[in-house]
Amino acid sequence: MFRFFGFVLAACFLAIGTSTTFPAADPDWPKSLTLGTASPGGVYYVYGEGVARILTEKLGITVNALPTQGPVHNVKLVESGGAQLGLITMGVGLQGWNGTGDWTSGQRFRTMRALFPMYDTVLQIVVLRRSGRSTVKELDKLRIGVGPRAGTGGVYVPEIMKVLGVSPQIQYGSFADAASELLAAQYDALALLTGIPVEVFQEAEAKEPISFINLSSEQIEAVRRAIPEFTPSKITAGTYSTLDKDYATLGVYNFAIGRADLPNDLVYQLVKAIHENQPRLAQIHSAARETLPENALKDTFLPFHPGAIRYYREIGIKIPESLVPTN
Repeated sequence: MFRFFGFVLAACFLAIGTSTTFPAADPDWPKSLTLGTASPGGVYYVYGEGVARILTEKLGITVNALPTQGPVHNVKLVESGGAQLGLITMGVGLQGWNGTGDWTSGQRFRTMRALFPMYDTVLQIVVLRRSGRSTVKELDKLRIGVGPRAGTGGVYVPEIMKVLGVSPQIQYGSFADAASELLAAQYDALALLTGIPVEVFQEAEAKEPISFINLSSEQIEAVRRAIPEFTPSKITAGTYSTLDKDYATLGVYNFAIGRADLPNDLVYQLVKAIHENQPRLAQIHSAARETLPENALKDTFLPFHPGAIRYYREIGIKIPESLVPTN
């Protein structure tokens, strides 16, 4: 019993000692916030849990990470007020903002505002080196594995290939089987949109040399014009053992969003807390190495929350006027 009370007393002293280092919650702030993430086991959920822990500590209010079905669900939750914060890919965000995705049924989801950048989801096209193929045009009519049908690659790779004037046989399937199917010649190429490095490619190159299919600068710009949520991206040489030079490609960024009616000072402190504690977040998941203030400029269409704009301007990041909300 004495040991138990000693533990409680020590915990109280620790709480007193640490709580004074953080700003007290403003009385006008909500008592708690809900952050829409995704299903447990995915990067979103791990990343979101880390964000929630940091914000709970630094803001002085409880931030709950809510398991969801992912970005589409999060956009809907933020719109309805079922969550005040959410994690999304900017592709889904653009569809929601304009009401163009099938899931929107024509509704425009305009309550969300950009808060901070998360990390990039990158297009990576790979063939076996012995195939001798080196251009996208050489993939015409061939079998290309793109991952799950409902995944980012499943949604976007067919669109990208159409823009590039290529008509491959799109093959859907799990990431777990992709490497073995490429090695067994069931796929002629893999075109995946995901974070880096991809275990699939590491598994394949451990057994046989692979080559990355490069996009020309003209092809990259053509895709960006047709699918504006994409931004230029790069995979650094050495990320894969067979990648001996930087790989220029395209990516669609992930962002945290919040409701437009959140208090400006709350959002300012929220965005500040995430960026000032980015090294800690990166220890929770390596994808957070890209959660950097300068990557806020990866947003090309979604208005930022005024509280976020205040933070970025204070540290010298110039948010374009087109992304400053008018109301």
